[in-house]
Amino acid sequence: MKKNVLFLVTALMAVGSAAKAQETTKTDQAIDYIPDISLDTRFGYDHNFTDKAGSFLGDGLYLDINGYISPHFSYSLNHRLASSYYGDEITGFGATNWLTLSYERDAFCITAGKDALLVGSFEYDAYDLDSYYSMNSGFYNTLECWQWGVSATWYPAEDHSLAFQVANSPLAAGRPGMYAYNLAWRGTADFYESYWSLNLWEHSKGEFVKAINLGNSFTFGPFTLDYELMIRGDKWNGLDFSDFTTIIAPSVMIGDWGRAFAKIGYEKTADDLAYELSYGGEYTFYGAGFEYFPLKENQDVRLHAAWSSNNLDMHMLNIGLTWKFGITKTVKNILSKSGKNL
Repeated sequence: MKKNVLFLVTALMAVGSAAKAQETTKTDQAIDYIPDISLDTRFGYDHNFTDKAGSFLGDGLYLDINGYISPHFSYSLNHRLASSYYGDEITGFGATNWLTLSYERDAFCITAGKDALLVGSFEYDAYDLDSYYSMNSGFYNTLECWQWGVSATWYPAEDHSLAFQVANSPLAAGRPGMYAYNLAWRGTADFYESYWSLNLWEHSKGEFVKAINLGNSFTFGPFTLDYELMIRGDKWNGLDFSDFTTIIAPSVMIGDWGRAFAKIGYEKTADDLAYELSYGGEYTFYGAGFEYFPLKENQDVRLHAAWSSNNLDMHMLNIGLTWKFGITKTVKNILSKSGKNL
């Protein structure tokens, strides 16, 4: 265990030295203490060509709240009020994606609460309602990423961040005293954005899954290409591609009203692993889709059509509608029209 923590600390120093040595100072700005509250949902029709059957369903209804307590304290909540995928019977904190309180001062930030594990993957970083589940990797669909814990983030330079997180292990299955240690670097420079992480996830007492997750995004005008490589294993010297995921996901924006996207991925998981973070064997998945934004002023309303397939003989078509009902924004608009301010 000491060797694992030493490795993460050494890696933190290495990544920190690789970032630009430019010191930045964050200045306090005028804070709006009225929380930003919204209800987000997605409704659609799924058709399974393999079973020759389909149905209408609601992907979820989410309450999203973000705000400030003071210039340095902020909070964030995202809670599933209902979901066809997770089941309506999930209640309490089991239905909470994240619930965090953050303290930020100058170039440092400390966050405590329930949050997503730091996994260097743009696929994994996507909001639930922006993700097309049947087009995702087995790793995405298997890892329980929402965990209680704490994290510390350092901003060594503009558009760069280094974060270290200690949380409950996603493989603990309710057993106490099992933890996850995550180190992540995010950076942006010109056309390139990175999200890399080193991870230790305890799967048995004192036994860890070691993972390297490398998310890379390249943007040229309206075109974006994401390339991700995620390698996992029981030992650092055992990261031999016996358990890995790789993804290529191109997309293009069409003005301010549309986006075309595609994804192809390959996953390989050995049969003799002491943990389970994918479907097992070889898994190939791919798909394509289109999103349409009917409102010119924002993307709060979105229509989509997405087709996906894989080597498990599942072929899906999903057509749906996503919308974000901004409660705070609506109340402000109503008061503004009545000559009052909130």
